[in-house]
This record gives sequence, C-alpha cells and structure tokens, in this order.
Amino acid sequence: MKKLDILLKSLKKYDLTGNADVEVSGIIFDSRQVSVSPEDVATQLYVAQRGTHTDGHKFIQEVVARGCKAVLCEEIPGEPACGVTYVKVPDSQAAMGHIASAFFDNPSRKLKLVGVTGTNGKTTTVTLLHRLFSDTGHKCGLISTIVNKVGDSEIPSTHTTPDSVRLNELLYMMVGAGCEYCFMEVSSHAVCQHRISGLHFTGGIFSNITHDHLDFHKTFANYISAKKAFFDALPKTAFALTNADDKNGMVMVQGTRAKVHTYSLRSAADFRAVIIGNDFTGLHLRVQGKEVFFRLCGKFNAYNLLAVFASAVLLGMPEDEALTAMSALESVNGRFRIIRTPGGATVIVDYAHTPDALENVLATIRDISGKEADVITVVGCGGDRDALKRPEMAAIACKYSSKVVLTSDNPRTEEPSKIIADMMAGVPASKSSKVVVVENRREAIKTACMLLNRNSVLLIAGKGHETYQEINNVRHHFDDTEEVMNFFDIK
Repeated sequence: MKKLDILLKSLKKYDLTGNADVEVSGIIFDSRQVSVSPEDVATQLYVAQRGTHTDGHKFIQEVVARGCKAVLCEEIPGEPACGVTYVKVPDSQAAMGHIASAFFDNPSRKLKLVGVTGTNGKTTTVTLLHRLFSDTGHKCGLISTIVNKVGDSEIPSTHTTPDSVRLNELLYMMVGAGCEYCFMEVSSHAVCQHRISGLHFTGGIFSNITHDHLDFHKTFANYISAKKAFFDALPKTAFALTNADDKNGMVMVQGTRAKVHTYSLRSAADFRAVIIGNDFTGLHLRVQGKEVFFRLCGKFNAYNLLAVFASAVLLGMPEDEALTAMSALESVNGRFRIIRTPGGATVIVDYAHTPDALENVLATIRDISGKEADVITVVGCGGDRDALKRPEMAAIACKYSSKVVLTSDNPRTEEPSKIIADMMAGVPASKSSKVVVVENRREAIKTACMLLNRNSVLLIAGKGHETYQEINNVRHHFDDTEEVMNFFDIK
C-alpha cells in the first residue's frame, strides 16, 4: 500500500479535490474490477481513461458507489461525492504510468531496462538478448509478444507491451527475483497509449519501420512519430541504437538525449557485419572483423543478430564473450521455424504478417533455395486490422512463390471471404492460375503439404508462435506447426 500524497509526487501537474492522506491498495482502470468493502482501511485508486471504445469517466459514479474513495481523471464529475478524493490531470493514461511506477517503488530504476521497437524483429531481438544474458550468467526478465519471463518463470503474454500497471508489476517481480536486466518489446500502441510513461530505460533499439497498424495510426507519418516518441523520451544516460540501413533509422534518433549508436550491413556504422554465407543451417557473418557462424538464417536475422551483439557490448559484455554465446543461440519460436518432412521437403513456419516481413522471409527462401526451386506459400491476413496491406501481401507471395494458397488467418469479426477478396485484388493476372483459395486454414495447410515434392519449400506465414485462431471474438486452438507435424506424423 502507498499513501496517495506520496504517489502524487510523481506527477508534474494535477489538481486535487479532497484529502490526499489516503492509503491506496491498488490501481484499477477497469471499473468492473473495483472492489472496496466498508471495512477496508485503504481504497483502490480508479483511473478514468478515455479509450477507443469507451470513456472510463462514465463509470466514476458507479465505482464510487461501490466503495472507491480515490479517483484519477481528466474531468471531475459535476457533483463530486462527499468523502472521495479526485485528482484531475491533463492525461489519465500518461499519469497512470507515473503513478504505477511510484506505487511499485520505481522498479525500472533498479535494473537495466532495454526496449526494442520497430515493425519487425522486436520479438526475436528481445528473446535473443534474454537468452544471451541468461546463458552468460545473468538473471533477466523478458516482456514480449510470445511470453513474459521473470528469471526462469514464465508468465503468459496477452499484449506486446502490457498496460502500465501490469508492466510495473512485472518489473517489480523481476527486481524481487534479483534480475539485473529486462528486455522488452515496445509497441507503437504502447507509446501512444502511454503504457511506458514513468519508466526509466537504460537503452532503446530501433529495428526497422514499414507500413503496419495504419488501422490505429491512420497515417504512416503518425506511425513513425509514435516510434520516434520512444527515443525522444530516453534519458541522456541511455543509449539509442538504430539501424542505419533503414531510411528512417536516423530519423528515429533526431532529438533524442540518449547517446546514439548505429549498426549496419551496408554502410559505415559503429557496429558492422557482412554476410559471408546464408543457408537453411544458419548464417556465416563477419562481425566487427570476426567471423562467426550463427544458427539463425536470413538477412533479416543478420540485422537482428547485429542489434543483439551491439546491445550486449553497449551493456558492457566483452565482444568475444557475446559472439561465442550468440553462436549457440537457436531461432525463436514461430520465427523461421524449420521442419524437415520424411519426404525431404522443407516446411517453414513464420510469424510474418506484414508485407515487409513476408518479403524478407520469402526473399531469404529464394536466396537459399534458388530461383528455380518449388516454393509454396500459405498466407492470410488478420481481420479488423489494416486492410491496405492485404493486396500487397498477396502480391508479394505471388512474386516469390511457385504456388500460393490464400486462406484465413485471425478473421476476428470480419468474414474470411471478404479478407481473401481484398487479398485477391493484389494477385497479378499472370499469376492467377498459380493461386488457390482454401478458406479453412487447416485444409489450406493440408492442401499445401500434399503439393510438396522432395525439393519443395513450404512457407506457412502469419501466425508463427500463436496457438489459436480468433473467430468472432472466440479463440479456438490452432497451431500451424502442430498441423504440419500431424499431417506428416512427425513426433
């Protein structure tokens, strides 16, 4: 528990109505979770937020009626309730981040917190960093799309970046468990919704940026601004590591107070790597003049590995120690997962769900297998998300593939047939005979598997690590890897 007046010291601007000498037992922003009994000596602090679907201010009277004695809001009700303390702030979401950090004793200042942002590569980068530092004797935390970890303990993940209360709670648990580092994904949504407000970062990493999430950001310029805001907020004691080969890489760090470092495969940079060899067994790279073989493959992973190496060095790890440990790292679950079939074909399961990610994966497959290889791609697009990328995804699949199976991904509340029709608009007339539509994803994977011969490569894109398919707000068990293993009876 914390006194409200202590928590309010974390805010720069607020107006107080009522008594701040109140014990706060927890921070709640979902009115349905407010539960305060008359016997409680402390109260929950209800944070009224203006969301995309509803306004938490509408429920202030309801939570007060249920015993809540402290409310943080942007607008105080016309008739404030007697005995209730109201804290008025310019932005409830931003204020909640600072309040949550203070409530959990500012855990981000008690370990080294490194955030990774970008369209693609976030999960791979944070996961490899977590594995690298764990393998070299450090206790670490991980906050990612796939899973959250406190040391060796796994906690299911529901968002790329959790809400600020849950985020600080996780960091608090990491500090309590003796973690030295935490590596976390920072989504553009999290920046815009102030989920990372109040956190102290030791470093920030930029991977790349391509068109995505325009259903939320509306324009690409807004999307860039959201990513850049993360670097704008870094303290001068932090490092900002950016991909110099991305055309917006240096834009990200314009105006940051952090110490800027660059990495590149193509040009002069603080951290450089050159691809010597690339096949399905891994990457042979020259990193800072030293040749190393890694178990991950693809040019996109060369960037991820270089970002991991650079970050490790910036965090104080000796170069040789980092490279030696990194050479043993395996690929991340659902990221270019390779399955060999009994007949000799290669199946790759990958999370690629953006045009750039899909092109990176398919270009890697073509580069390794050759221009004449039989490449089959199963791909769909998610519902209730950026529809502009749907025809582009199909066009990219057609560009690199011998055959394409368009199917359902996570349709959510949209009709799969509508999503697939949007994708079909990107299929060139000259490639239409090589495209087949199989709406049911399980049947689509079976169809593609039946088309394989000994030298074929099958890419199943879009879901990667996910073990569900979301249809009309209901999640049904579904695992692309499991479907392939079952079809070929691989144990």
